[in-house]
Parts: sequence; C-alpha cells; structure tokens
Amino acid sequence: MSSNNNTDNDNTIQSSKKITRRTLLDYLLFSSIAGFIGAVLYPVARFLKPPAQAEAVETSIKVGKVTEMANNSGKIFPFNNKPAILIRTEAGDLRAFSAVCTHLECTVQYREDMGHIWCACHNGHYDLNGKNIAGPPPRPLQEFQVVVKGEEIFVSKQA
Repeated sequence: MSSNNNTDNDNTIQSSKKITRRTLLDYLLFSSIAGFIGAVLYPVARFLKPPAQAEAVETSIKVGKVTEMANNSGKIFPFNNKPAILIRTEAGDLRAFSAVCTHLECTVQYREDMGHIWCACHNGHYDLNGKNIAGPPPRPLQEFQVVVKGEEIFVSKQA
C-alpha cells in the first residue's frame, strides 16, 4: 500500500505542475492586457512629465543686417520659442514686438499697404508702437528693444 501512496503523490505532483490550456490562455490574456496598458500609459506619462531641464531663455538675439531690411517692411523671426516681428518704418526706424496676438495668440504680420501690424485671425490691428487700435485684441503687443551695432540688428527684452 505504501507504494500505491507514493504513486498517487507523484501523480498529484505531476498534475499540479502540468499547465492546462485554460491556464495558458489566462496567462496570455493577462500578458496582452498588461502590455496594452503599458503601451498606452507610458506615452501619456512621458507627455505629462515636464522636461528635466528648462530651455535656455535668450535675452538678446541677432536678427539680421540693416541693409537687409527695406523701409516700410517687416520680418518675423523666432525669439524664445515664440514668433517676434521686426519692423522698419517708412522713416527708417526699427521696432520689434512679440508677433503673438493678444486676442487668441495668432501670429501677426506687418502690412505694408496698411502701414501697421495686422492679425489675420480676427482682423485685429496694432499701430507701429504695438498699441491695439482696432478689432478684438484686448492689450498691446509686448515690445522688445532694438539695438544696431554696426550693420547688425539685435533684439532683446526690455529691462
């Protein structure tokens, strides 16, 4: 009888180690669900986490040369990851502003035919001092300082 008990115990041990089809399918289903959740949550978590190091903020940037800017013209350029606009008036004065409209943050442009700054999104108008003169913009444009060194034009934030 004791040999029969050993055989029963061996069979029990072997049957408990044996993987059934249902167990295998459960394992595969759980692994698939876990992989799907990981594939969805990882990009979301990476998007929500702020960058490890803040981007460098430039205080002054070289925009171009005076000879490149004709009178009564404008030029859009990047300044601290946002657009800015450099304008040369009919009199030859240089002025720089943020090119982000204060209404809905569209990019403004200089209209030579109108002689002022214009936002195409909702027909907002700014004079050559950045002051809102018509349309929905609630505030003036942020003004930047323009410095000419030799032939080079530099734009910086005002102190």
